[in-house]
Amino acid sequence: QVQLVESGGGLVQPGGSLRLSCLASGSIFRLYTMAWYRQAPGKQRELVASITSGGTTNYRDSVKGRFTISRDNAKNTMYMQMNSLKPEDTAGYYCNTAAGRFSWGQGTQVTVSS
Repeated sequence: QVQLVESGGGLVQPGGSLRLSCLASGSIFRLYTMAWYRQAPGKQRELVASITSGGTTNYRDSVKGRFTISRDNAKNTMYMQMNSLKPEDTAGYYCNTAAGRFSWGQGTQVTVSS
């Protein structure tokens, strides 16, 4: 079973930036369309961005132009550069396949506040 470990979250002021990382334990990672999800308190988990094994990306409208998803298959790692952060981006961020195939990791908390 593939294990996923997210990192890179933190507390940042509005307009700031963070870079999230997702490390997968197995090379099978490279076969899947991967995605970043987020879940705010009291809300359902939502898909933020996805990236195919070949690098085609897709974003939810609210993050287009601000977030950039990328991956390094040789390192079994996916990233998300988050710029111009807003308070509404505050959430726990998780990675998984686009279908949520793997077990969920602990996530990494992103808090955007002044």
